[in-house]
Amino acid sequence: MRPEIVLFGDSLTEQSFSAGGWGAALADTYSRKADVLVRGYDGYNTRWALILLPHVFSSKRAPAVVTVFFGANDATILGGRLGRLHVPVEEYKDNLKTIVNHLKECYPTSLVVLITPPPVDEEGPKEYARSLADEEALEFPERRNEVTGLYATKCLELANEMGLHAIDLWSKLQETEGWQNKFLSDGVHLTPEGNAIVHQELQKVLNETSVSAAKLPLDFPHHSKIDGKCPEKAFQYLSLLSSHYLI
Repeated sequence: MRPEIVLFGDSLTEQSFSAGGWGAALADTYSRKADVLVRGYDGYNTRWALILLPHVFSSKRAPAVVTVFFGANDATILGGRLGRLHVPVEEYKDNLKTIVNHLKECYPTSLVVLITPPPVDEEGPKEYARSLADEEALEFPERRNEVTGLYATKCLELANEMGLHAIDLWSKLQETEGWQNKFLSDGVHLTPEGNAIVHQELQKVLNETSVSAAKLPLDFPHHSKIDGKCPEKAFQYLSLLSSHYLI
């Protein structure tokens, strides 16, 4: 059976199989080696993610990898229109820890990778609000990059404390001049170029582990290994595997 890679997060994960998405790129990288499953939920914060845990991760089969990518909604400004999504930063860290502990309890062998929320281009949502003549949205900003950075810091702190792999997306995207338009489509969500950075950074992490795509075998023999006159020979091992699992 192919190993599974589960992507757990908010809209940045839900959209990862869109054109140019980082989840789609990951599925291509692991073609015939692992199944990439998207479990992303638009608008969700870590508080709501806790409710999902026993339902999303109900299988007894341990995923090879689980990415946990929350924080963009937790970091919304309390009092703004999206204030109902807000989770205080210390609670955010505690919630992430609960998610990780649940995964480790259910799947001790799974590799858990934390991803910080990306930076926020505060002008992006403002431009959209101006186009709609939405004065309320202009008066009460929904997100601030400085605040999102605090959540990214807590995510990295937790990774360090628990010995987990982490991707500092908040800092990584801001290393490039003009990141606001290059990597973000609306001030919050990722462009194809932003998605490519997530895929690139995740590959760096996975390449250092036993679940590197280069180290995993193909699910079935490559066509070059199949004898045209007697193709069954290349698949003899399957009957042995079946006997093993039946025992």
